[in-house]
Amino acid sequence: MIVDTHLHLIDRKALRYPWLKGVPALDRDFSHDEYATEARRAGIEAALHMEVDVDPADIATETAHVEALSKRPGSLIAGAIVSCRPEEPGFPAWLDAGKANPFVKGFRRVLHVVPDDLSEDVLFRENVKRIAGSGLTFDLCVLPHQMKQAMALVDLAPDVQFVLDHCGVPDIKAGAEHTWREQIAEMARRPNVVGKISGVVAYADAGTWTAETLRPYVEHTIRAFGWDRVVWGGDWPVCTLGGGLLAWVAATHALLSGASEEERRKLLSANARRLWRLG
Repeated sequence: MIVDTHLHLIDRKALRYPWLKGVPALDRDFSHDEYATEARRAGIEAALHMEVDVDPADIATETAHVEALSKRPGSLIAGAIVSCRPEEPGFPAWLDAGKANPFVKGFRRVLHVVPDDLSEDVLFRENVKRIAGSGLTFDLCVLPHQMKQAMALVDLAPDVQFVLDHCGVPDIKAGAEHTWREQIAEMARRPNVVGKISGVVAYADAGTWTAETLRPYVEHTIRAFGWDRVVWGGDWPVCTLGGGLLAWVAATHALLSGASEEERRKLLSANARRLWRLG
């Protein structure tokens, strides 16, 4: 069975998503019920909701909305990685609220939609360092050219547990591995970072990719971080841009055909359960 560490839900009646206007294929509602139908067919037994970069005024509402969904009968949602703004003075209070809510498992600030130097801001760095000792994680969602800034942030907060989203966002469609390959190896040398095997189908050519297209990127990320420091994510509904959840799960199983049962268990569920205390 699989723990999906990267689920997005979109409800345009409840929340505002300014970025959706630029991605017409995703500019509709994507409900828990729609996700759950595919997820259960794929063997997914639990999911962490990942913040969807809502309008800043809706950040707290998004957390409350998803938590309410998690309490419905049959919900797969086991917790949430919530949005945050470490560049703002109000972050310490937001952190305190997260620490007080067991549903909150970590934070994310999408860094590829802001200036590259945002994570170099003194307040941003000091606030991220505050996460240390809280039991909460910080997801890094960066483009390859931002990896140096991401590594600098990790080095300045050695007691914070970071999670690198989407295998570091390689440009699979272009077949690009340099300098992505070197950057993944360098990031993985930092013991406070976990690699998330997620999102890659959206970076491949939707009409032509196969498991073998993805293999160099997935295998290198796993090899760099090791089986104890990788987790799996579906990235639904973004994965629908590259074939959908069932296709990504099938490709994952194909890519893991040479792994041991224990290695598969670590990637697909055990590491996530340990990292986010999912029971």
